[in-house]
Amino acid sequence: MTLTADQLAKIALDAGDVIMQVYASDFDVEQKQDSSPVTEADQRAEALILAALRQIDPELPLIAEEAVAAGHLPKHGDRFALIDPLDGTREFINKRGEFTVNIGIIDQGVPVMGVVYAPALNRLFVAETRHQAWQANVAPGGELPGPDQRKQLRIRPAPKTGLTAIASKSHRSPETDAFLETHHIGEIISAGSSLKFCLIAAGEADLYPRHGRTMEWDTAAGQAVAEAAGARVTETDGTPLTYGKVHRGYDNPPFIVWGDVTPA
Repeated sequence: MTLTADQLAKIALDAGDVIMQVYASDFDVEQKQDSSPVTEADQRAEALILAALRQIDPELPLIAEEAVAAGHLPKHGDRFALIDPLDGTREFINKRGEFTVNIGIIDQGVPVMGVVYAPALNRLFVAETRHQAWQANVAPGGELPGPDQRKQLRIRPAPKTGLTAIASKSHRSPETDAFLETHHIGEIISAGSSLKFCLIAAGEADLYPRHGRTMEWDTAAGQAVAEAAGARVTETDGTPLTYGKVHRGYDNPPFIVWGDVTPA
C-alpha cells in the first residue's frame, strides 16, 4: 500500500493525543546517554508512530530518534522515513507548548513528504508533495480537516521594511550573528522545534540560520514543508541539505532556510 500524506497526518494527530495526555500528567524526565532529556511522551508517541507506519507500509525503513538512541538503526536504501516523535522535549518539559511531532519521508536524499504537528498549539503542517503543502488547526487526536479547512502554504514576498529572522535572542552563536549582519533584518523572533521551518512556509518569517547541531530526524519533516511552500534549505555553502548521511551518523551540517531571500 502506498503511504499518503493524509495517513501521515492522521498518525501525527494520534501521536499528539498521546503526547498531550502525558503533558497533562505529573511525568518523569530521564536522561539518555548523550545527556538529552526523554519522557514517557517521547517513548509512547514513537511506539504509536512506528506501529502505524509498519501496518501501512511494512517495507519502509524507519529511522526514529528514540530507537536510534537505543541502538536500533535499520539499513535502508533510497527511500526511508525519519521520525522525531517529540521534537522540542525541553519545550515540553518546561510547558512552553512549542514542541512538535515530525514525520518525514526521504527519497534519494530529498524530503518528498512530511508532517509537522504542534499538539499544544493545534497547528498541523503537511507537505503532500515536493511542491504542495497546507496547514490547518486540528485538536490532538482529531479527524483530518476537509479540503475547505486546508490553507495552502506559500512563502511571502520579502518585506521591504526588513526580513523577519528566526534565531535565539539571547543565545545566538557568533556565526549566526555574522550571518544576520549580511541581511536587512527588521525583526528577530524565536520559535521552538520544527516550527521554525513552518513559520517560513506560512509566510510568518523569512530566514532561519542554524549553526548549532541538529539531527536528520529533527529537520526532515520541516524541510519537506518549507520546500513545498517555496523555501530553500541549503548548507552554508549553498548546496542543498540532503538526507541519509550515514557517514556523519545522521548529523546535519549548519544550514539556512531561505524564504524569498537572495543569499548575500
